[in-house]
Amino acid sequence: MELTLLGTGAPDGLPRPDCPCAACASARGDQARSATALLVDGALLLDLTPGAALAAARAGHSLAGVRQVLLTHPHDGPAVELPPGLPSAGRVPDGRVLTLISGHRVRAVAMDAPGTGYEVTSPEGERLLYLPPGGAPSGMAEVHPYDMVLCDVVGRPDALARLRAAGAVGPTTDVVAVHIDHEVPPGRELARRLAAAGARAVPDGTTLIVGEYHAVPDLPRRTLVLGGARSGKSVEAERRLESFPEVVYVATGGTRDGDAEWAARVGLHRERRPGSWRTEETCDLVPLLAVDGPPLLVDCLSLWLTDAMDRAGAWEEPKVPDALRERMTELVAAVRATSRTVVIVSNEVGSGVVPATRAGRLFRDELGRLNAAVGGECEHVLLVVAGQALALRG
Repeated sequence: MELTLLGTGAPDGLPRPDCPCAACASARGDQARSATALLVDGALLLDLTPGAALAAARAGHSLAGVRQVLLTHPHDGPAVELPPGLPSAGRVPDGRVLTLISGHRVRAVAMDAPGTGYEVTSPEGERLLYLPPGGAPSGMAEVHPYDMVLCDVVGRPDALARLRAAGAVGPTTDVVAVHIDHEVPPGRELARRLAAAGARAVPDGTTLIVGEYHAVPDLPRRTLVLGGARSGKSVEAERRLESFPEVVYVATGGTRDGDAEWAARVGLHRERRPGSWRTEETCDLVPLLAVDGPPLLVDCLSLWLTDAMDRAGAWEEPKVPDALRERMTELVAAVRATSRTVVIVSNEVGSGVVPATRAGRLFRDELGRLNAAVGGECEHVLLVVAGQALALRG
């Protein structure tokens, strides 16, 4: 099954008309995107965009053989511009199957938002799933993995999580991002964000073969996310796992009786997390790293070290206690040995003023050593500055 992406952008395209944002200002050349539309084997057109015939011609194709035009957008979505000679655009009711004269079977998939998704099966049996902008499958039963999935990865990462939970996206599924808008700067940042979700983007006019082998982005098993206070490091860490159906969020800060400000911080973190994530409040990380299970998000090492120093009585000792060194070594070894996907957050504290107290200097030094040791065991290390993630490794 041959698939040509006549456009890969959001309904308003990228850059958006008259939008002054930095992402739109950067969307030039092959980073510019028309509204998403797909041409399947020259016979089926999914969604219509302005200039569809010209877009097909630029990609080396013609719309003359199109026998069916189907819409995914809500009924009150963008106006449909029907090129001369094409059949009228229609929509398949949710759950119904349409068989085309070309031999393709199209099943409408119900969404949790206005719009329609389509599962397309070729006469040879290749299967693709195409979801509308801002939509995720509603009440999806377990299915065999699709060969290709095209969806709004950036806008609805939870849609990809649902597909993974249902078995619709497997290790060999080619996940292609469409409906790309200006939430993420184009280029390297978009590619990095999509790779963390196991997805990729392609330019407008690209032709893909559904079912043909394509190297799925290699998800780093261990990631360390560093940053200063309010740098956006926790948001970046959460973003790296938001397309996975199950995540264990390990909060090392615990609770603080009577501290309303701390409770408010914890509450904001909880509200940000998907409802399917499970939270564990503990500093006992080694047992969690030692067993198989869903991805771990550890937030954060600096609070873990505070607890470790408390337990070792290190704050007032003239030298670093052996018990603290042993616990740090044990944690680093557990990170090295773990088979789980794990994202670890930590503070980068060595760039400011030298702390005035011995305890402050001790904490700074030991956290720097711990960050370096854990970072050495991670395939991917990020530094977040002013909300921008810089890849230090991977």
